[in-house]
Parts: sequence; C-alpha cells; structure tokens
Amino acid sequence: MTIDANGRVRSWTLTPGKPHFTPPPGSIDAHCHVFGPADRFPFSAKAKYLPQDAGADALFALRDRLGFARNVIVQASCHGTDNSATLDAIAQSDGRARGVAVVDPAIDAAALDELHAGGIRGVRFNFLKRLVDDAPKDRYLELARRLPAGWHVVVYFEADILAELRPFLDAIPVPIVVDHMGRPDVRQGPDGIDMLAFRALLDSRDDIHFKASCPDRLDPAGAPWDDFARSVAPLVADYPDRCLWGSDWPHPNMQDAISDDAALVDMIPRIAPSAALQRKLLIDNPMRLYWAD
Repeated sequence: MTIDANGRVRSWTLTPGKPHFTPPPGSIDAHCHVFGPADRFPFSAKAKYLPQDAGADALFALRDRLGFARNVIVQASCHGTDNSATLDAIAQSDGRARGVAVVDPAIDAAALDELHAGGIRGVRFNFLKRLVDDAPKDRYLELARRLPAGWHVVVYFEADILAELRPFLDAIPVPIVVDHMGRPDVRQGPDGIDMLAFRALLDSRDDIHFKASCPDRLDPAGAPWDDFARSVAPLVADYPDRCLWGSDWPHPNMQDAISDDAALVDMIPRIAPSAALQRKLLIDNPMRLYWAD
C-alpha cells in the first residue's frame, strides 16, 4: 500500500506496461474515474476513501498508452455529488470523453441540462454500503423519470442484493448499465447462481447493459484471472449488443492489490475473442450510449 504524508492512498501503478492486445481503432474505455486534483476539486466530507491525485492528464496519458481513443468518466464516490472534477476532465478531452454523474435526487432540470452540456449522459446509483450511507430508491426513481433525453442509469451493486433490487431495477424507465455485472462470484463459473441470476435480469428487458470489467476485483485467485475469463466470456458471447468494457482506472480501493492496466487490457480477447465481438464491446455499444448525439 502506498500512502503519502497526508494519509492519501494510491491504488494504481505509476509504471503501467504496454498491452499485448491492440484495441481496434476508436476503442472506448467505458469505465474510469478521476480523483481531484484535490486543491481544485476537494473530496466530499462523506468520502469513504481519500486517494492521491489522479487527474485528467494522467487518465489521457494512460488512454493513449493502452491504445484507446475515448473515455467514459464515471463520477467517483469520493467526490460525492460535486461533479466538477469529472466535468473538468471532459472539458479537457477535445470531445473524446463523456461522463456519468452522481447527483442529489432533488437536482432540478436546469442543473441536469448543464450537466448534459458538459458531456454527462447518465447518472449513477451506488448501492455498495461501504461506499455510500444512503441509497433512496423512491427518490432515485423519481429522478430517473426526469432525466434528459438519451440518458441512462448506471447501477452499482453486489450480487447478494440483486433479488432485493429487482423491483427497483424493473421500475427504472430508462436504459440501465450495470457496473461490473453486479459483482458475481466468478469462482462459481458461467452457470453459477450469481451469473444465472444476472442473466435472468438481462433477459427481463432488452435495454439493460453491463460492464464486463474488473477481473482484479472479482477474481480472488488473482492474475491471470482464469475464473473471470471462464465466467464472463459466455456472457459477452450471448449478449453481444449489451456489453461494455472499462479499465476502472485509477482502481478505487484497490491499493492492497494494484494491477497493471496492461494486463487488464489483455483480458479483452479472452472474453471477446473475435474481431466482431471486440468491436461491439469496445466501440459500437459505448458509442450508442454515450455519443449518439
């Protein structure tokens, strides 16, 4: 673990390798974050973790090193509902980034329109209790009904609460993107109870998408993350028009097991072995969600 003099942690490598896999031209990293810089964009008083700075310059340098063309920047929970750091990074991207915000459910239409103008195309509802203190489903649904045209909802939860969340998810009136497939136990394999429950969710409506991401979070056996590859490849194959991929850089709360981002990229051909699947995963699907306008 790397902690600076101010007690702030670093959860990413400073020396990422170069992937063996070359993403197709136009590929999109559809799940990443920025942290700070804290002197310009302070962390929320409710933040559950305090990271070192990982701003737009570092993100875009990594994008180029890994062979990607665009980013979708997801508001990090350490910044709460102040999306300034995310919006600033999008503004620096020359049109090559879009974003997902975290907002107070009481946000008004004018503020939502401002976020849209700044490149935001969705809102995130986080149900991980270790990261957020409150997740008011009724207020979230009311907000989902007021989102600008073309937006979607990103939902982050763990597999053990999927059954509890189903009525809420069923009621969301816009497309849904599920972060990291709802964190299934990939050790169970592609036919395990967690993956079957997630497939049932996908089968319940055709506008639910998922991020086939985070082997380093989901596979406790560690690299090369064989259980992740074995469990996730069939999901990508069976739902090719609804899968996305993201690096999760700078890997919030992963300071005890920092992965090489190049190794994460090299997972892509293991879960999407054909050029056609890779194009859907990395280009077609995220473009449809984030750059349709």
